[in-house]
Amino acid sequence: MFAGLVGAACSSGSGPNTALTSTSSRDVVTTLRAGVMTSVTTPPATTPPATNPLATTPPTTTSAETTPETTPPATSTTVVAAPDVTPRPSAGCAAGGATPGETLLVHSTATSTGRYLEALPSVYNGTTPLPLVIDLHGYEETIEVHRLLSNMVATGQLHGFVVVLPQIDNIVPRWDATIGSTDVGFITSVLDRVEASRCIDQARVYVAGMSNGAFMTSAVACQLSDRIAAAAPVAGIRDPDGCTFDRAVPVIAFHGTADTFVAYTGGLGASVAHLPTDNGGTLGTSAVTSGGPSIEDIAAAWAHRNGCESTPPVETAVAPDVELLNYGCHAGADVQLYRVAGGGHAWPGSQFSRSIETIVGRTTMDIDANELIWAFFVAHPLSTTR
Repeated sequence: MFAGLVGAACSSGSGPNTALTSTSSRDVVTTLRAGVMTSVTTPPATTPPATNPLATTPPTTTSAETTPETTPPATSTTVVAAPDVTPRPSAGCAAGGATPGETLLVHSTATSTGRYLEALPSVYNGTTPLPLVIDLHGYEETIEVHRLLSNMVATGQLHGFVVVLPQIDNIVPRWDATIGSTDVGFITSVLDRVEASRCIDQARVYVAGMSNGAFMTSAVACQLSDRIAAAAPVAGIRDPDGCTFDRAVPVIAFHGTADTFVAYTGGLGASVAHLPTDNGGTLGTSAVTSGGPSIEDIAAAWAHRNGCESTPPVETAVAPDVELLNYGCHAGADVQLYRVAGGGHAWPGSQFSRSIETIVGRTTMDIDANELIWAFFVAHPLSTTR
């Protein structure tokens, strides 16, 4: 089962259930580049210096291909100090080379072909290991669309971490988010390649994703629990069948209570019926499900697997429409769920997500998911002691 952001849904429509048009994701990206969003290849007039608390080298000149979004959400978060964990340089630190900027690379395995966008921040020098965030697109999203939606590349430039956005060559972009799938194998292979060719801190490798990408985030965190320090599923945390951990994997999740794609109360909502298939049709009503574990049940299951206390989470209001559910976890195994009252199938704080509310529902701008995710990641490096 799949669900995700409708990447080509920026065309006209009356609501979240509007049928898809023939507008392609590439057309959407071209239109947005000419409008309010920034082009992947057009540099801003000025680039803020990186403020990565984990990097020790001064910022270098920014590549012309590195493009932060020009209008970040007007929210703030508490700065979290990085725990004192010794960096684990990847093999790529000995290779040197590579300049800051963005590169689209073809990638293949024995079973899959695809590509990935690699974004190296201005502080990247090839010898100082930097954190890595693998950012996974949703159903029907291309790399180009998801780059605009999550804006994680700009966050990586601001805070000084590497971002990689992979995509397999499917007619309709999507992930098989099951443990042991060839798609998980593809992402594992991309991670292997990035660590071998770029200077990555293997103690700070993270995964995030939206919707079907959040499903995949959950699967990757399960299967690669010995390599993924923490995970951030947005609008789609899952408890995959067959999930076992070598170590507890901290999770920060976000979900709207009015999500019509991945229902907060459980199952897949009515909007998934309109998602396209490879043969030109749609998933149809057979893809809509009800019942099953709620998002809170899934978060609780993840907390239980992490060894957290079997008690109700502590709920704290962090914005007029957002509550933080904190599960009773020991240090380093935290599970957090940001519940957005009336929120849709959205990425909190994303201007792109807000621009397509007629399709995905309301996007809260009262919190900035990226800043919350990065603060959580900084506080949760890979540790073999838990």
